[in-house]
Amino acid sequence: MTHEVRYSDDDPYLRRVRERALSFPGAEEKISFGRPVFFTRKIFGLYACLEKTDDGLVEHQHSVGFLPDDSERPALLVDARFFVPAYWGPWGWLAVDLDDRTDWDEVRELLEDSYRLTAPKSWATRHQGPGRLS
Repeated sequence: MTHEVRYSDDDPYLRRVRERALSFPGAEEKISFGRPVFFTRKIFGLYACLEKTDDGLVEHQHSVGFLPDDSERPALLVDARFFVPAYWGPWGWLAVDLDDRTDWDEVRELLEDSYRLTAPKSWATRHQGPGRLS
């Protein structure tokens, strides 16, 4: 089944998410259900997440989904920028809306933590770029 493309390659928020996500060892991008996802052997980042509400699915066109560390999840949920993405939320995933006030260092840290939780351990230890992977 082919899904409608739900993003634009010239989206400046997607460009910035790509730069961060693809900087990790072995990271790749593919299109899944019409949206960009970032993965190694497992997905660690999603772009343009959906949120399930009482009124149905709401598309957050400029958002990034990630798997947070269990200890950080409660603190993120009290911040109004974060939401539980449809389909991924039951497995602990969260998403954050992106806008002109976005702290891109924070986005990189969120993706980096998600990468660390999902990538093969040997890949995560090879990363020598900026950030906490070492």
